[in-house]
Amino acid sequence: MATMLFMLLTLLSHATSSLSQNCHPHDKSALLQIKKEFNNPTLLSSWKPNSDCCQDNWYGVVCDIDQHYRVTDILITKNREIRAQIPPSIGKLRYLKSLFFDELPNLTGPIPVQALSKLTKLDQITIKSSGLSGPIPYFPAQFKSLTWLELTSNNLTGPLPPSLSLLPKLNAIFLDNNKLTGSIPPSYSKFGGLVLSNNQLSGPLPKSFSSSKLFNLQLAHNKLEGDASMLFGSTKQTNVIDIAHNKFSFDLGKVKVSKDLPTLDVSHNQIYGKLPEGIENVLNLNVSYNLLCGEIPKRGNLQKFDVYVYIHNKCLCGSPLPSCK
Repeated sequence: MATMLFMLLTLLSHATSSLSQNCHPHDKSALLQIKKEFNNPTLLSSWKPNSDCCQDNWYGVVCDIDQHYRVTDILITKNREIRAQIPPSIGKLRYLKSLFFDELPNLTGPIPVQALSKLTKLDQITIKSSGLSGPIPYFPAQFKSLTWLELTSNNLTGPLPPSLSLLPKLNAIFLDNNKLTGSIPPSYSKFGGLVLSNNQLSGPLPKSFSSSKLFNLQLAHNKLEGDASMLFGSTKQTNVIDIAHNKFSFDLGKVKVSKDLPTLDVSHNQIYGKLPEGIENVLNLNVSYNLLCGEIPKRGNLQKFDVYVYIHNKCLCGSPLPSCK
């Protein structure tokens, strides 16, 4: 009788423990498989089979109560112990909205687009400062919810895929600090944020950029050339234009600078002409190492900058540079 009572109490204890688990069993199984595919790193030691992934502080795991405790966010950062590719089991977290991997230098291999395409609720992908390599793959239509794609500081190669512009909600892409080559697709003018600095991109800017609604454009340290005057306009809402360290050549004096443009860096190009109307409203400016001429106007913020903002131009003069002759 005592033995039967003990067994009954044990069964009730396990049943109560199981019922108190908020973590969805499908998500928990997927996370434990991800941990295994990452070779069980110490960083994920809190991911234990006998604990709740939503209530027991599993590292980097976020659950949504309104989604019946489904896993919606994975954030794993700053670890050298993880020596693996992105786990295929990531595709089993069907309610995942945000994937964030940062400073995982031994995370290698290609972008697993086949696994990620199963995550139809995915809103943000950030995989940066890792050892990812290969080309940026074709992102199929299943990525219908994706708004943010950040693949900064990896070892990605090859051209920029025009297909990214077909994703209906994608508005910002960050592909800087890679080894990408080729030209910028005309369809990229649809994006609000376009950060492509520190690659090996070449050729002229697409003419479609003249009608773009970019709020953040960063193209520095590439091999781009030709006219970039279409990026400017008195009604443009752009917050950042950084086209430094390229081979752009156009008459800066003929452009109209929006009074709402806070950051402009056109340094280290072959830009000529004079400083244009409206540039005095810019808060962060660099026009050095170009072919500019004329006197620096004594208005707005232009006299607040030090000499390094203006040096190494053809015949630019006036404070803080030497006086005009």
